[in-house]
Amino acid sequence: MTAVVIDGKAFAAGVRARVAAHVARLSEEHGVQPGLAVVLVGEDPASQVYVRNKGVQTVEAGMTSFEHKLTADTSEADLLALVRALNADPKVHGILVQLPLPGHVNADLVINTIDPAKDVDGFHISNVGLLGTGQKAMVPCTPLGCLMMLRAYHGSLAGMTAVVVGRSNIVGKPMAQLLLGDSCTVTIAHSRTRDLASVCRGADILVAAVGRPEMITGDMVKPGATVIDVGINRVERDGKSRLVGDVDFASVSAVAGAITPVPGGVGPMTIACLLANTLTACCRAHGLPEPEGLTA
Repeated sequence: MTAVVIDGKAFAAGVRARVAAHVARLSEEHGVQPGLAVVLVGEDPASQVYVRNKGVQTVEAGMTSFEHKLTADTSEADLLALVRALNADPKVHGILVQLPLPGHVNADLVINTIDPAKDVDGFHISNVGLLGTGQKAMVPCTPLGCLMMLRAYHGSLAGMTAVVVGRSNIVGKPMAQLLLGDSCTVTIAHSRTRDLASVCRGADILVAAVGRPEMITGDMVKPGATVIDVGINRVERDGKSRLVGDVDFASVSAVAGAITPVPGGVGPMTIACLLANTLTACCRAHGLPEPEGLTA
């Protein structure tokens, strides 16, 4: 068996196109333009690249991009004051504070100061609670992207057995909640799961989000399963640096029915879903119908 490769890059391009079309209609029919504010504290190189890409794609989608770049020694009080100002700004529909933050800043306090309705990362404790109880929430971007791809590939997920390897607040836990919401039977596995391989082999859908390079191998996968690889790990091989996922692509693709590659799988969906969340937040703020197929 050779797995179907789920092209996240192409899928993300489609999501961005749908977002842009809906944004254009909002502007034409209602005079509304979604706005996304991104706050970057410090000069982490990876964060700088990520924020720059977000800004470019926000503008390409027809939205307004507000970028706030603060020095690494910015006080927690000043950062919180900025967040509160963005909460009060009617032109800003989505707020994202880029993580990680400098050590002297309480990240949880900052995240929970964001207006939950503008929390397009889906990290605010109110959104976590709403998602966990099956209510309307802002959903974390990476799990939302995974769910979109799974729905597109399978149609209905009802009755399928899903295993999520990883229990982070950013991916693992919300991913499990989203799959449960689509009527999967869900197991969350992690580093202390006994006989992890056996647990994984029971999955129709296997989501790897554990942060360990190529941890999931072909002998851990049920033949024909759909494997979603959330991991992005940089490794050195033959004197060269390369990106690999949490899944050993070569061995798993020989067993699975479908698989996302790294790079080019889940990664491109994260920013696409950030734009989708900003659009959703804008529609909710103005009492307008939400875009179909772009939310959980």
